Amino acid sequence: MGTVDSSSPKLRRSLTTPLLTLYGLGVTVGAGIYVLVGATADVAGPFAAFSFLIAALVVSLTALSYAELATRYPVSAGEAAYVEAGFQRNWMAVLVGLSVAASGVISASAVAIGAASYLHALTGLGTAFLTISVVLVMGLIALWGITESVFVAAVITIVEITGLLFVIGWGMSIQEPQGYAISEMIPGLGLDTWRGIFAASLLAFFAFVGFEDIANVAEEVKEPTRTIPKAILLTLVLATALYLGTSMTVLLVVPIEVLSTSSAPLALVFANAPEAIRQGFAAVAIVATVNGVLIQMIMASRVIYGLADRGHLPKILAMVPQITQTPVVATVLVVGTILFLTQTLPIGTLAERTSQIVLGVFVLVNLSLILLKTRPDAAGLHFRVPLFVPILGVVTSALLFAAGFL
Repeated sequence: MGTVDSSSPKLRRSLTTPLLTLYGLGVTVGAGIYVLVGATADVAGPFAAFSFLIAALVVSLTALSYAELATRYPVSAGEAAYVEAGFQRNWMAVLVGLSVAASGVISASAVAIGAASYLHALTGLGTAFLTISVVLVMGLIALWGITESVFVAAVITIVEITGLLFVIGWGMSIQEPQGYAISEMIPGLGLDTWRGIFAASLLAFFAFVGFEDIANVAEEVKEPTRTIPKAILLTLVLATALYLGTSMTVLLVVPIEVLSTSSAPLALVFANAPEAIRQGFAAVAIVATVNGVLIQMIMASRVIYGLADRGHLPKILAMVPQITQTPVVATVLVVGTILFLTQTLPIGTLAERTSQIVLGVFVLVNLSLILLKTRPDAAGLHFRVPLFVPILGVVTSALLFAAGFL
């Protein structure tokens, strides 16, 4: 099996804990919370915030597995490397790596179309033109350099988080909220109540997908053994706090019958706000979607680079020019594929399947860690979790995976 010449330029280790955490938050916080609160409230009613909390607990198990694996193998195409090490099957590594890259490309395509729709409402320009423009501009930023592109994504993420904090602050200041009192959001012990909460947690789970993308830029992280676990756990803790605050605020302010049917639930908090504030929040929503395109591009290109660097894909895809120290050929391939998908395919069904791909990968990643833990540990110094963590990770991810097909 061929490998790339070790003398060729490699990716630059330049990401610190704050930048990596903002990268993780940028891909985790975003379209999920901006869209899912309404759908979650439709299933769980006043207890939707609890659904986000349960989803966070489930995701945290797999996140801890990722933290150990990413410090054992701090390389691009992380999931592929973990599965290859655990199962010792090259074909499984390639399949997992391509699945992860596909999920990123499909997600970026769907988000790019969404961003163009928001921009069309604001500018009146053609949706096809705006979609192509969004993809090309984000592609150029991704080519620019990992520090620069993650810095841009980090700035956008701060804007995105500020938007959520503004939702919470504005909502809590409303004198006569039309929703539920805080005391009504605490569930009792009724079976039907908890059935609804658990059912809604399947929806809420998808708002947390994204932390695993941290593993795919591991080759560009300074001190990965310390930085990666901190960034993964900080991402989940901060995202959970934001989701709880946002969901409780929206439930407090907006009547449930209005909230449960809305595809833009956070905008409802500003229903009686001045026009300038409503438009400002719409701009933040556009920025949030554009950020998703950039971060998924970075992730997918690093997975393809990592597979090529280990000889699983053509060597040219691992080419890294000295000037940018980014995987230029892999990034161009990703951008071209996203452009093709946005202009030719109905992306809705594909976007829904992205979540199934991610959960399938979660199952294999947790199984890989279980297999690795049953062998002598030759990986040296790295973050460690107890064996029960990946076992529970397999069980919870498999249950959510199966539930998606019911």
